[in-house]
Amino acid sequence: MNVRRLIPSTALAGAVTLGLVSLSACAGSSDAADGGKGGKLDVVASFYPMQYLAEQIGGGHVAVDTLTKPGVEPHDLELKPRQIGELGEADVVLYLKGIQPAVDKAIAQAGVANTVDAATLTKLEAHGTGAGHEAHEAHEGESAEEHAEHAAGEEGHDHGSEAGADPHIWLDPVKYAEVAKGVGSALAKADPEHAADYRKNTDALVKKLGDLDTAFETGLKNTATKTFITTHSAFGYLAERYGLDQEGISGVDPESEPSPARIKELQDIAEKDKVTTVFFETLASDRTAKTLASDTGLRTDVLDPLEGITDTSKGDDYIEVMRSNLAALQKALGAK
Repeated sequence: MNVRRLIPSTALAGAVTLGLVSLSACAGSSDAADGGKGGKLDVVASFYPMQYLAEQIGGGHVAVDTLTKPGVEPHDLELKPRQIGELGEADVVLYLKGIQPAVDKAIAQAGVANTVDAATLTKLEAHGTGAGHEAHEAHEGESAEEHAEHAAGEEGHDHGSEAGADPHIWLDPVKYAEVAKGVGSALAKADPEHAADYRKNTDALVKKLGDLDTAFETGLKNTATKTFITTHSAFGYLAERYGLDQEGISGVDPESEPSPARIKELQDIAEKDKVTTVFFETLASDRTAKTLASDTGLRTDVLDPLEGITDTSKGDDYIEVMRSNLAALQKALGAK
């Protein structure tokens, strides 16, 4: 996997514009709609979490193309020349900087004007292989500047750019709702004729995400343990939101082999915190999870980072898979 360090959220927000201001009134009126596919607003989404937002908010007014097809591991995506060309022709490009280096590079090279970077629509934080409510408590009371300095100094979740911010914001329903609001505003600016529908659809999606947040909060409030082990350290925001502790086997690469020292550390954590399950994901091998589970006498199960929907996904869309994730966590953590 191509791994680099991410820019802290404060620097990221400053370095990358929302893209909303670049959606001019001229491009956003009938020109944008007429230039789209079949009279629809032409939206290119980088991968599934962005595709879901575009489809839910855009409804029948948008035609959504996704750069990452089902079953493709998003981080390793390589774009074809045709896809790069389509970026420049789209009315709106919706992506998340730091997840897919190939997409970030293509957008920068193509000079795409009408872009929306989801990373600028909420606050990013630093999460390492261990993340959750303890890290959250350690940061409480920090100013934004202190938090940024702290994040820059921590071991980050090293997708994409150059510092320590974790880009997996969509796995926290609250943060994902913040992103949804920004995407709704972007589509309304790009296509003012249907702005009322975009606002209505945004409100409906935000409500669904609010209901999902409530389900997680109540469903994980009383558990026998707060610790879960996963091959892919993608759940730092989720863990922090609901008072859990994520222990990643080996960080960003779900297929990398854990070191003997990390195996020993996780064995100790599993015994101390009464961990029952090692989670793996749908788009990567379960070899690492099974290795650790065999060494520690634990079960294995799926905790889906929702980077893509396939025939093996435990649900047909974001909400369904997240509810499956909740059920898996409740079982593994001994929810009461």
